[in-house]
Amino acid sequence: MKAVVVSGQDRISVASVPEPSIQDGRDAIVRVLRSAVCGTDLHVLGHCGEAAGRFIPGHEFVGEVTETGSAVASFCAGDLVAGADYTACGHCWWCLRGDHWHCPERRFFGTGSIFGPVLDGAQAEFVRVPHADVVLRRVPAGVSLDAAVFLGDTLATGYAAVQRAGYRPGDTLAVIGGGPVGQLTSLVAQACSAGAVIVVEPVKSRREFAVANGSLAADPGAARALADELTDGRGADAVVDAVGGGVGLDTALRLVRPGGTVVSVGVHTDQAWPLPAARAFADELTVRFVIGDFMRDAQQLGALLRSGAVDPTVVASEHVSLDDVPGAYHRMAERKTLKALVLA
Repeated sequence: MKAVVVSGQDRISVASVPEPSIQDGRDAIVRVLRSAVCGTDLHVLGHCGEAAGRFIPGHEFVGEVTETGSAVASFCAGDLVAGADYTACGHCWWCLRGDHWHCPERRFFGTGSIFGPVLDGAQAEFVRVPHADVVLRRVPAGVSLDAAVFLGDTLATGYAAVQRAGYRPGDTLAVIGGGPVGQLTSLVAQACSAGAVIVVEPVKSRREFAVANGSLAADPGAARALADELTDGRGADAVVDAVGGGVGLDTALRLVRPGGTVVSVGVHTDQAWPLPAARAFADELTVRFVIGDFMRDAQQLGALLRSGAVDPTVVASEHVSLDDVPGAYHRMAERKTLKALVLA
């Protein structure tokens, strides 16, 4: 089959590789109809190093089940499904709490060995899905392939951020970063009773995109003044860091009010970050780190799409073939596009 292949840091190509096969009774094979290029894919490409060996990237996918293992009970060939971006067993202590990310059997599709054991991803014609009964969900009726591909990661991440932010209806929310996760966080927050939503983004075109989709927007240097204007000088009630790293966290802390909450969903690579503990204590701040979980939140996410409350396809800048995926990586890295959807 044809697939995108990562063979080292910043080395990406398209190649012919063997089709995946059932390796465990709980596996399913899915013919990929849509996948996507995500900011996490860019991070992996830039940090995978040589140790991971060759692997197929891509962790967002929608497709048709073509084969199931003997232990798969929920799906059969022909079912149209969306997949979570990582796997979990579904029955351990962590999974039963709804904390699938901490499952000992977690494997992250298409990210090399950065987040655990290698599991080939979905920027390919077919993908093997371990623990299929847990990882897959049927695509909700009336939801397009282009919308459904966001369920497994980008939309799930934005939804988890909003749920953990703990704001009250009408509160002011700031989102650091106008990439796909930041823009979808803004849309989910608007659908889930936030008042003013401010997208904080240095790139003008992304600020304009945010405004066109219902939020306010500000350059990082002007964001605090806007938050103060909206809140009588208190600052934002909650701030979502959709960038990651010290810059995102520092910006979030500059915007949040006393007693407010910072939720970080951006990917972090630094081993340490200097939390201003004295201020955090005196202001009773909450700082949380959150990873999206489609397996836990699939019902609510599907309802948001079916109702039309959120349309994630607005961030899809382009559709590309598998052959053009390396080019899509470059365009996203240069911030020329928001999100590329892949037609396998």
